Amino acid sequence: MKKIFLCAFLILILFPVSSGFSQKSDTLSTLSVALTSDSPFVYKDNEGYTVVVGNVENKNEKTSVNSVQLRVNFYDETGTEPLETIRGGTILEVIPENGNSPYMIKSNSPNPNITQVSVMLEGFLPSPSKSQKLVLESTDISFGNNLQLSGFLTNGASPITDTFVYLALYDAFEPPRLVGVSAVPLGEVSADEKINFNFNEEIDPRAKSYQIFAQSNVFYSNWVDGEIPQQLTKLVTISNVSLNDSQGIKLSEIKVGSTVNIQSNVWVQFSAEQKSNETPYTYYAQVKNSEIPTVEFLGKFDGRFIDGGSQSVSIDWIPEHDGIYFIETFVWDRNSVPIADKGPIILLVVN
Repeated sequence: MKKIFLCAFLILILFPVSSGFSQKSDTLSTLSVALTSDSPFVYKDNEGYTVVVGNVENKNEKTSVNSVQLRVNFYDETGTEPLETIRGGTILEVIPENGNSPYMIKSNSPNPNITQVSVMLEGFLPSPSKSQKLVLESTDISFGNNLQLSGFLTNGASPITDTFVYLALYDAFEPPRLVGVSAVPLGEVSADEKINFNFNEEIDPRAKSYQIFAQSNVFYSNWVDGEIPQQLTKLVTISNVSLNDSQGIKLSEIKVGSTVNIQSNVWVQFSAEQKSNETPYTYYAQVKNSEIPTVEFLGKFDGRFIDGGSQSVSIDWIPEHDGIYFIETFVWDRNSVPIADKGPIILLVVN
C-alpha cells in the first residue's frame, strides 16, 4: 500500500493545506535532503493552535542523515511579516538512505489570525545508519470513535533506549497525505525483549489508512500498514462525471494545450435530524498520469448546498503533456472532511 513511508502529491499549488490556509512559496535547495513534493497539511487543533505536518526525504543512496532542521513561518492574510517562526526537526532522529520521515510543528499560540504558512528546510548532517532490528506486529485493532490498536515490539540482540512506536494517519487522496502522527514511549528495552504497546486515538475524519513504525537510539523497525473503515455517513453522491471541450462536446481524446472541462453532478440528501440544510463544500478534480503515478493537476470549486437536490460543478484543465490520464473527483466539507465517496474514474488520452 505504501512501499515507501511517504509519497509525492502536489507542490505549492491549489490544495497544499487544509481549507482555510494557504502556503507561501519558500524555495528549497539542498543536495540530498528535501521536503517531499506533497505540500504540508495544516489544520487548527481543538485548542486553536495551528499544526503543520509533512515529510522530509533523504535522497542519498549511501548515507543516512540526522539533525534535520526545519523552519516554519506562520502568517496572517497579508503574508508580509511572520506572526511566529518555529524551528523543529523530524520525528525520526535518523532518516535512512532513500528514506523518509514525517515532521509535526505547532504554533506557539492559538492565534486565529494565522491563515498562511511556509516551511523551509534549513540544514541536516550525515549520520551513521541505524539497523532495522526492531520487529513490530499488530495483534488487535478496533474502530469506533477511537482507533484502538495493540501489538508487540521485539528488540534485537542489544539493549536499547529512547524507544517510541508511532502511529501515522493518512487521508484518502492518491498518493495519500499525512494528516497526523501520535507516539507511544517505551523507553528502555532489553536485548531480545518483547514488549507490548497500545494506541487509543480519536479517529480524524480525514483519515482513511494508518501506518505504525518504531525507532530507538540505535534501531528502527519494519512498517505495518492498515485501512480505516469508513466512519462517516455520506451526504453527497458524485455522478455523471464527464470530460467536455469548450463547446460542451464530450471527449475521450484531446490535444496538448486544449481546454478540458471536468464536469460532475453532485447530489445531496439531508437527514431529518439535521439542524441546518446549508452545507458549504469543496469539489476537487485530480488528474493523474496513468503510466507514471504522479499528480498532473488538482483543481477545486467551492460551492454551497442550501436545500437537497443536485448541482452541476465543473473545473477547467489545460494538459501540458501527452499521455493517458485518469481523473478522480472528490467532495469535502470546509473542514477537509470527505462528505462523498470518490466519483467514477474517467480516462482521457492527450496527444
